[in-house]
Amino acid sequence: MKETRRIISLYQKGYNGSPWIDITLTAVLENITAEQAAKKALPNGNTIWEILNHLIAWRSNVLQRVQGKVLVTPKNNYFEPIKDTSDTAWNDTLEKLEETQTAWLKFLSDLKERDLENIYPNNEMTYYEHIQGILQHDCYHLGQIVILTKMV
Repeated sequence: MKETRRIISLYQKGYNGSPWIDITLTAVLENITAEQAAKKALPNGNTIWEILNHLIAWRSNVLQRVQGKVLVTPKNNYFEPIKDTSDTAWNDTLEKLEETQTAWLKFLSDLKERDLENIYPNNEMTYYEHIQGILQHDCYHLGQIVILTKMV
């Protein structure tokens, strides 16, 4: 099996399929309301919504990296307070997540196997490491979101 097909499978399973960890982003997020997503469960912690925006921003960041763009990570690491906590804004956030999923799958389906070895100049890591890293990043924050759903 071609490596890019394996990666596509991992992206699909983690998003809305049947991953080894047995939970997906969409399954966890589908029952969260805007009010729950915006609620601060821990005094110094992030909300579900803030974590999701961070996850979306990093998905976009890494996708741009593996498309050849050199980026500087902002000092806030893409963690920003939520200003609009309406249902419409929450739905917009979920749509942005879906857009990143679509963009990643499109990119991966067009990716040439040899490009996995390309090096990103800011950290000398391969595109393969970045792609695997964003999958790990998604799982890490999915775990946080699962815990926070039990608290809100």
